[in-house]
Amino acid sequence: MKNTPPSIIALDGPAASGKSTVGRRLADSLGFLFFDTGIMYRAVTWIALEHDMNLHDETAITELAQNAQIDIRQPTQNDGRACDVVIGGKDVTWDMRSGNVDANVSVVSAYAGVRKALSEQQRRIGMRGRVVMVGRDIGTVVLPEADLKLYMDASAEERARRRYKEIVDRGEAADYDEILKKMIERDRLDSTRAVAPLRPADDAVILDTDTMNEEQVYTHILEMCK
Repeated sequence: MKNTPPSIIALDGPAASGKSTVGRRLADSLGFLFFDTGIMYRAVTWIALEHDMNLHDETAITELAQNAQIDIRQPTQNDGRACDVVIGGKDVTWDMRSGNVDANVSVVSAYAGVRKALSEQQRRIGMRGRVVMVGRDIGTVVLPEADLKLYMDASAEERARRRYKEIVDRGEAADYDEILKKMIERDRLDSTRAVAPLRPADDAVILDTDTMNEEQVYTHILEMCK
């Protein structure tokens, strides 16, 4: 990495820590692919909810993840999205940001079979290089050989505030206290699951975004890449 940026950048952290915003900006600056792996888990959760599946039926949800045809495309609308998520010919990019998906995605993503099925797809994309891959287990499980591993963190209160603002800015109703409650429960599920729990890689650079704004985090990471 003497005179060139790292080819594979793993960016992990809890929900609403700012990793997707910074990761997308970083990818644009470097000319890299931006791949937020949470999209895949949200997609499987959304499909399961749409078909009234029992989310606690691990076998059925795992089979769904193995067979799901999820297409990720360059954004076709200038509405803040980082990409188009298309399932069965339908654009579900914003549908997957619903509160119902938020409340259930950690259950789905905790299943070993689901994580294995989706991690294999993520790894194939990541190993091509020139990628900023964002998730919760990229540096620890999906791409442990990443050139640069980053872990962005923030308090549950700050992250809930950000998610609240995101929803309100879209013109939708939101309850901060309810968002905070769900955020804390999601953190608990993500960090205590048996398979690939949320944690920074041993060699990850940890960034506390409670004390850094987006510009400071972005500039700091960009300097590390150089």
